[in-house]
Amino acid sequence: MCQWHQTASHVTTSPWRATITAMEPDQPVVSLRGVDRSYREGDRTRVVLHGLDLDVQPGEWVALVGRSGCGKSTLLNLISGIDRPDSGDIRVNGSSITRLTERERTLFRRRNIGFVYQFFNLIPTLTVVENLLLPIELNRLDHARAYELLAAVGLEDRHASFPDRLSGGEQQRVAIARALAHDPLLLLADEPTGNLDSTTGDQMLRLMESLARTTRRALLMVTHSYDVARQADRVLTLENGRIVNKQAETD
Repeated sequence: MCQWHQTASHVTTSPWRATITAMEPDQPVVSLRGVDRSYREGDRTRVVLHGLDLDVQPGEWVALVGRSGCGKSTLLNLISGIDRPDSGDIRVNGSSITRLTERERTLFRRRNIGFVYQFFNLIPTLTVVENLLLPIELNRLDHARAYELLAAVGLEDRHASFPDRLSGGEQQRVAIARALAHDPLLLLADEPTGNLDSTTGDQMLRLMESLARTTRRALLMVTHSYDVARQADRVLTLENGRIVNKQAETD
């Protein structure tokens, strides 16, 4: 399988580009220190994350579990730059993203983060290959990547199909390929097997793991399923705004 590598260096704060470099050796892909996030709900303040610390290493698969509403999706939004913490520091490949402007965070996310969602989020009016070409063109990368990734997920013969012609498992394969199309440093997955049967879900997990490890990309996955979580390198439990233990109970 082809391996792809980042070539830039350091976060730039230009309004036109916010890119992070090739991964540094012996350095976490993601590092959070003392991260707090709360929201106003009427006249009350709801604390979602409090003093949260987290490191994710290159090539590591980390599963994050916890009850609904505990802050798992909020954490993904903070790491990706969709949201900003109230306090604390978030670093990707050693560079802080917490002080970037909204536009810079958008450009940072477009270049450095890959998402895999529960509901696939493919664009229905685009063909399979066009869904992959969109992030590739936004990042001015070689169009050949789209076809290489479709071959990697076993769908090269479906490149001209529209998403509604694919099974759920095939759509998720396309979603995984799209998440890797722009060669991100980090792959974030939010309940990626939630809409799949157990057999297809297991296949998707193996595929994400294989692609992430081959390219040395970190994989941070939110899941409600302990059967899914126990397959990761580490399982972290989020409770009361903190990671309460390093290894969740999966028996």
